[in-house]
Amino acid sequence: MTSITVQQLTVGPLATHCYILHDPQRHEALVIDPGAEAERISATISGRVTAILLTHAHFDHIHGVNALAEATGAPVWLHPADAHMLGLTRVDHWITPGQQWRLGDLWLTAQPTPGHTPGMVSFVGAEVAFVGDTIFAGGPGRTWCPPDFQTTLHTLREVVLRWPDALICHPGHGPSFRLGAIRAQIEAFVHRAWPADFYGDAEWPRA
Repeated sequence: MTSITVQQLTVGPLATHCYILHDPQRHEALVIDPGAEAERISATISGRVTAILLTHAHFDHIHGVNALAEATGAPVWLHPADAHMLGLTRVDHWITPGQQWRLGDLWLTAQPTPGHTPGMVSFVGAEVAFVGDTIFAGGPGRTWCPPDFQTTLHTLREVVLRWPDALICHPGHGPSFRLGAIRAQIEAFVHRAWPADFYGDAEWPRA
């Protein structure tokens, strides 16, 4: 069991979750998806911020990045496939698959989980995953065209369903959940005969 604490702050007009991970022994922190209210996020942080990690570049996940990076001096990381959505938001480093960050005894690994955006990344540890808008308790992230939805189905089959049941998933919106609690619903979802032109919002089948 890791000694790292996970704090969730819900920020901005779309109720986006920003996650602050604290290492109380080393007085260090990681911040994931500072979507808004940078001053509130900064006031919550205890210790030096070693990195700001972005699951993707939709505005509700990145609007607080510049102010928080300036206040903390922490480098900002994003997958380059979402670079076209950044606008004036700063990024210092591009994420590569398998890249890792350490906070105390917690290691987070970048696993690309595209679909909702081309550069969506989940940050996966031994017991927890920060999944952005990849999956929610009730369904996958919204898609914007049929190819995006097909990409989501591939991500579910080849990435998400390979995670362990005990993994606690912390999404960009809504409640956190244990993957095993919705595995059967995800499996039913990916095996459904979807129309070739389907995209948009979708829900897991009811258990």
